[in-house]
Amino acid sequence: MEALKQRILKEGRNLGNGILKVDSFINHQVDACLMDECGKELARRFQGVGATKVLTAEISGIAPALTTALHLGIPVVYARKHKPITMPDQVYLTLTPSHTKGRTVELIVSPEYLAGGERVLIIDDFLATGATILGLVRLAEAAGAQIVGVGALIEKTFEGGRQALAYLNVPIESLARIRSMDNNTITFED
Repeated sequence: MEALKQRILKEGRNLGNGILKVDSFINHQVDACLMDECGKELARRFQGVGATKVLTAEISGIAPALTTALHLGIPVVYARKHKPITMPDQVYLTLTPSHTKGRTVELIVSPEYLAGGERVLIIDDFLATGATILGLVRLAEAAGAQIVGVGALIEKTFEGGRQALAYLNVPIESLARIRSMDNNTITFED
């Protein structure tokens, strides 16, 4: 998606070690109009998979997941990183490494909002190693839900996430695919 690529080139910062800072329009401050366009495009790409729910991880995945769900006309559920007192005692929980946090984080979903028979579309801000998305897959599978697709705003193809998710045998879509972040540059796939 050209508008997203241009924002990455204009405002994204390559911090080294494969970390791309997009805080000014995705991860801290959110450009709602850009997220709406991204959600519309992701919804178009996944229109035929029959999703009944969108699943993401808090916090950066919420904006693209919400706009995608809006355009598909389905609910969005996000995996929490801390269990609030309002959540039931029995939950779906998994651990996953966080590249940007430099530690393992919990992902928690209440069984009230993710159940067997759901057709789940996973949407996140990044697809890098696939670790976070694999955590979301584990949560959905624990609930007895079926994964029907995986979408991301930005994919860092050099980190192998797409290959790690290939066993799911579902459509995987990314709006901006980055081939390299070497020498303080950002190079997109053609």
